[in-house]
Amino acid sequence: MTQIANKTAHVTGAASGIGYALTKSLLARGCKVMMSDIDGDKLAKARAQLGEQNTAMIVCDVADAAAVQAAAKATADVFGNVHLLFNNAGVSLAGLPGKFDLRDWQWITDINLLGVAYGVEAFLPLLTAHDEGGHIVNTASMAGHASMAGMAPYHATKFAVVGYSEALKLEVERAGIGVSCLCPTWVQSNIHNTSDASPGAIDGADIGRAKYKQSKAYNIVKALIENGMSADMYAELCMKGIEAGRMHIFNDPEMREALIARHNSNLAEFDANLADLKTLQAGGA
Repeated sequence: MTQIANKTAHVTGAASGIGYALTKSLLARGCKVMMSDIDGDKLAKARAQLGEQNTAMIVCDVADAAAVQAAAKATADVFGNVHLLFNNAGVSLAGLPGKFDLRDWQWITDINLLGVAYGVEAFLPLLTAHDEGGHIVNTASMAGHASMAGMAPYHATKFAVVGYSEALKLEVERAGIGVSCLCPTWVQSNIHNTSDASPGAIDGADIGRAKYKQSKAYNIVKALIENGMSADMYAELCMKGIEAGRMHIFNDPEMREALIARHNSNLAEFDANLADLKTLQAGGA
C-alpha cells in the first residue's frame, strides 16, 4: 500500500494531458508537486491555472540525463523529502517499417524509454534516502501489451517500459518503494500530435508523416483520443491503483479480450515449440 496524501511528487509532462491531470489529483490530496515539462510557456500557464500553492516548476527535457538529474535536485531543494515520481512525459510516432527516419527512432526511444530510466536513476536515491516510503509511476500504454500496424516504434518503447517497470518492481520493493505502470488506451490528450516535434517532421524529411496526418487512420485515432476518457477520470483511477499497490493500471474494458488473446496465442506457440523440441530430442525430424 502507498500513502499519497501530503507527500511530495515530481511529475514530468505536467503541462497538459495526463500529466496535468495527475498533478491536479495530487494537489487535491494535499501533495506538493514539482511540475516539469519541456515546454516552459505551457508549463507556466498550467501552473498558473492550478495555483502556486504547493507547486513549483522546472523546464526539463527528459531525454537529457543531466537535465533530469538537475530536476531531481531542484525538487529536493524546494520541497525536501521526495516520495512520488511520475515518469509521464511521452510522444507517439506512426509510420511504416523501411520508411522511418532513423533520427525519429532515436527521438522516441530517448523520450519514451530512456526518459523513464533517467528519471528512475535520478530520483530513486531520493526516494530511498528517508524512511517514509515511495512510489515510482511509469507511463506506458495499452500499446505496451497489444500491438497494431503502423505504430512499431511506439509499441517498441511502450513494451519496453512495461517490462522495465515489472523488473523494477522486483528490485526496489525491498527498499519499500512501490512501482506502477500506467497502461491506458484512449485518454484525452495531445499524444497524437506529438510526432510533429520529431526531427523528421521538423525539417520536412519525413514526407510520409504529412501524408499520415491527412489519412483516415489518423482521423480515426484523433477521434478516439478526443472522445476518450477524460484525463481527470484516468488520473483518479491512477491514484486508486497506486494506493492499492497495483502494478498495471488499465482503463478500457474492451481491451480485456486483447490481453486474453495475446496470452492464449503465446501459450499455443509455447506448447507447439515444446512439442517440436520433444520430437527433436527423441531423434525425430
